[in-house]
Amino acid sequence: MTPLVGIIMGSDSDLPVMKAAAEILKQFDVPFELTVVSAHRTPQRMMDYAQNAAGRGLKVIIAGAGGAAHLPGMVAAITPLPVIGVPIKSSNSIDGWDSVLSILQMPNGVPVATVALDGAKNAGILAASIIGTADPIVLKKLSDYKASMNSEVMDKVAKLNKDGWENKFD
Repeated sequence: MTPLVGIIMGSDSDLPVMKAAAEILKQFDVPFELTVVSAHRTPQRMMDYAQNAAGRGLKVIIAGAGGAAHLPGMVAAITPLPVIGVPIKSSNSIDGWDSVLSILQMPNGVPVATVALDGAKNAGILAASIIGTADPIVLKKLSDYKASMNSEVMDKVAKLNKDGWENKFD
């Protein structure tokens, strides 16, 4: 099946964070590809990936990066597709703030939808939501997912009301 979502990251060290996007897309049966594309170490690969993504059938790109985190913004500057940026707290980052601000503060005309620090799961959900605008099956799975979250919270409310706040209620 042709991938609809591209998940890219600046380094393989970002995989522990970025795999959450892959896991949620797999849960919603959204086909995706996952690879390493470094804005700084493989700039031509990044250019080629961004220029060819739409032609290969991708509908949205999730780009995760730490440190200076130029990957999401550079990809967004090249591709007409929506780009979701995942700032990653890395060993060489300033507690992740450099990544957040690099992805969040884009110039006019080059938007990057930005999720929370290490928020790859939400990036996957957002990508599935974008795909769901044209795919009723994915949209239904998203609706079911949200209904399940609602049920989990309401079960905890009932347990809290029954057992009181002094008892643990996971």
